Amino acid sequence: MPRPRTHDPDAVLDAAESLAVRSGPAAVTIRAVAAATGVSNGAIYHTFGSRAELLGRSWLRAARRYLTMQMDLVEAHLGASVVVAPSSSNGRGATHSPEVVAAVLAAAETPVEFARQFPDSSKLLLTVSRDELLGDELPDQVATELAGTDDALVALIIRLSRALWGRGDGAAVDVITTCVVDLPTAILLRRDRITEPIAREHLRAAVRAVLDVGPPDRTSKPNPDKGTP
Repeated sequence: MPRPRTHDPDAVLDAAESLAVRSGPAAVTIRAVAAATGVSNGAIYHTFGSRAELLGRSWLRAARRYLTMQMDLVEAHLGASVVVAPSSSNGRGATHSPEVVAAVLAAAETPVEFARQFPDSSKLLLTVSRDELLGDELPDQVATELAGTDDALVALIIRLSRALWGRGDGAAVDVITTCVVDLPTAILLRRDRITEPIAREHLRAAVRAVLDVGPPDRTSKPNPDKGTP
């Protein structure tokens, strides 16, 4: 028996993405995607194996698009000429390289450019709950690849931390995470201000303020009396 004729997987992922962001993840069924694309149910199953894998691949494509864009924007400022900063126990009051600060700002502002270039991928990745979309039936291979994107983001954050302070410890990495994950979420995404220029200015100001404070001194010791009556 001949195998079903293959089709462009990206067209199928486009349809799944569009259904998810416009009608919610529950609307993404094999039948609905087939109706939207003209691709047969059998061909979709042949390419993706299951509805769970189709959803997972949709999310994975959006995540990879976002991460590739973020890395490219960071690399445009860091490049090969920017090396790891001398090791510093405390970033407070330090004078940072303009290129490195620009790289952190670019990483923080990635949601703006991503929404402009890939509007549906942006809505899927940045406004639809990953747990709601993917559920508990994600194939192992897709889960492994998604974990790889998480690892790549962590590596990027560590690189920025080392370029700023020569540090890759948890406290320093947490500061960069605040700048490139927490602040964009709070300022741009949670209040749906991703297209507002003033929100972008607020984000830049907030990121610069956090970088000016920097990570805590690695040599500081916890107060042994903390928490005692």
